[in-house]
Amino acid sequence: MQRVGEIIQANTTEFTAQCYELYQSPPLGSLVKTNEQELELYAVVYQATTTSLEPGRHPIARGKNEANEEEIYRSSPQLEKLLRTKFSALVVGYRQDNKLYHYLPPKPARIHGFIYLCSKEEVKKFSSFLDFLNILINTNLPLPTDELIAACLRQMSQAYENRRRFLVTASKQLAISLSGQFNQLKAILEKIKE
Repeated sequence: MQRVGEIIQANTTEFTAQCYELYQSPPLGSLVKTNEQELELYAVVYQATTTSLEPGRHPIARGKNEANEEEIYRSSPQLEKLLRTKFSALVVGYRQDNKLYHYLPPKPARIHGFIYLCSKEEVKKFSSFLDFLNILINTNLPLPTDELIAACLRQMSQAYENRRRFLVTASKQLAISLSGQFNQLKAILEKIKE
């Protein structure tokens, strides 16, 4: 399992994790999980940011006389200690007693819990039922839900040998869930075309 971060904020519907490496957040739409003993949460990454460690302190431009971005970090190695990358993920299901549930868990993730990228096998198993799409459709996040849903389906399709079949199945599920919302459905389908 590839550990990508540690939870620094959590509630029942989402969590924020700090990455161990600067700029190494999982891609938008990735399925990640916690690895807790009694309750393993699954979530979809919806936002990533890189900011200063100190609130109110903003990074300043440093590259005027540098040839490229790498030179900035070489000449100012302290930057990697002054900046942090974090990502937020929407909880879309959980595993308890070896059973998968595609709805919100009874309690939030724990602070300092480790976050892992899901393997292809885990993505296949979780996405074999697409009920979690309703959580993505009905969420109120700081980005358009059609962008998140499309990114999630593109990421999940990479776990399948026949990506097209998965995307067609997901499209059918979306057509049912978004009946009467043709413009949103069309926007998502345009973004997942191969």
